Amino acid sequence: MNAATAQLIDSFRHSAPYVNAHRGKTFVIMLGGEAIQDGEYRAIINDVALLHSLGIKLVLVHGARPQIDAELAARGLEAVFHHGVRITDEPSLKVIRQVSGSLQFDIMARLSMGLSNTPMQGANINVVSGNFVIAQPLGVDEGVDYCLSGRVRRIDVEGLQQQLAKDCIVLVGPVAVSVTGESFNLTAEEVATQIAIRLKADKIIGFSHQHGLLDEDGSVISEILPGEALSYLTQHGEQICPASKAFVEACVEACRRGVPRCHLISHLQDGALLQELFTRDGIGTQIVTESAERLRRASIADIGGVLNLIRPLEEQGILVRRSREQLEMEIEQFMVVERDSLIIGCAALYPFEEDNAGEFACLVVHPDYRDADRGSLLLRHIIGQAKGRGYDRLFALTTRSIHWFLEHGFNIVDVDALPTKKKQLYNYQRKSKILMLELKDVIN
Repeated sequence: MNAATAQLIDSFRHSAPYVNAHRGKTFVIMLGGEAIQDGEYRAIINDVALLHSLGIKLVLVHGARPQIDAELAARGLEAVFHHGVRITDEPSLKVIRQVSGSLQFDIMARLSMGLSNTPMQGANINVVSGNFVIAQPLGVDEGVDYCLSGRVRRIDVEGLQQQLAKDCIVLVGPVAVSVTGESFNLTAEEVATQIAIRLKADKIIGFSHQHGLLDEDGSVISEILPGEALSYLTQHGEQICPASKAFVEACVEACRRGVPRCHLISHLQDGALLQELFTRDGIGTQIVTESAERLRRASIADIGGVLNLIRPLEEQGILVRRSREQLEMEIEQFMVVERDSLIIGCAALYPFEEDNAGEFACLVVHPDYRDADRGSLLLRHIIGQAKGRGYDRLFALTTRSIHWFLEHGFNIVDVDALPTKKKQLYNYQRKSKILMLELKDVIN
């Protein structure tokens, strides 16, 4: 097997948990006009079709901002905005309806293709559109009449759910009608947000010319809470494009109203959508209601994940092998770090009540996640548990991680310092180093 084949197999296996996790979930994807004009448009459509084939329920909301601006300019019509919102008069609305309708038809046609030798081969996708969004006028603000620019008044949730249940992709544009039959121009960001909120969608996904929000060093911020996202916009809003800013603001509202995760990824990188959804660390920025990663006590349901984590180290002789039956009896002693339903770290606290001591054991962090010092996080939590139980000492046995323990305040001791029961079980052939931490010296 060559390296490329091995990498393909490994990547496919690692994506399997995400395929299972996403199947049956509802995603709202906002495809802005910028992504259609400048991005990997064809690749994105193919990837949307792939998501559909994996059993994900999809609502695709498209924008048309740059296309509308270009067509208005070509016709000698001025694009006028107030607080970032387009003022839509009658002549402008005619252009907007034409441009939006043309884009909607093009997206529908591309999703309906079944060409041989393409990712769409045999896809057989049903794409539906309709009056799922009811609009109302924005009205007048600061003496400025928005005319035929509107906002969402109502979403036909039942109609959307019926189409999604029929295995259709629902395609929605930025023009909607009111109860009086008038057409209004809406922002795609608001349409996507309101659909996601009212459908109780699992995700909103949007596109940017960058990989997401960037920190001071130019690195992608992989995860950010809604309040932090608003602070980011206050400090760095001038450095990101208006479309991305509008999407982030919409995501903050969506998160605060129940959508658990919103993703911002690059429309310029081929495969960004798949990389964000089917790899451990993704590629863009997630705005989340709570962290995708949490530390918690292990349960019987975590045994498979813990075994997958510790088996490679057991096979290398770094850890003493535990049978599944043994782990089932000991699982309540474990803490795990979980990320996107995957166990990426674990550690155990074994009690030696008669000696007022505890053993810090089976510390393992997945190789892909060792750069964030999750081992120290697990240790701090185990120390807190040990002190809470009133233990005086915490000890550990290791053959490879001696310096790590020394850096965290442990001292090397001899076998006689072990609790009596542990001393009787000590394996002199392994020659594990014994390290001890006096808990009275630890300040939380």
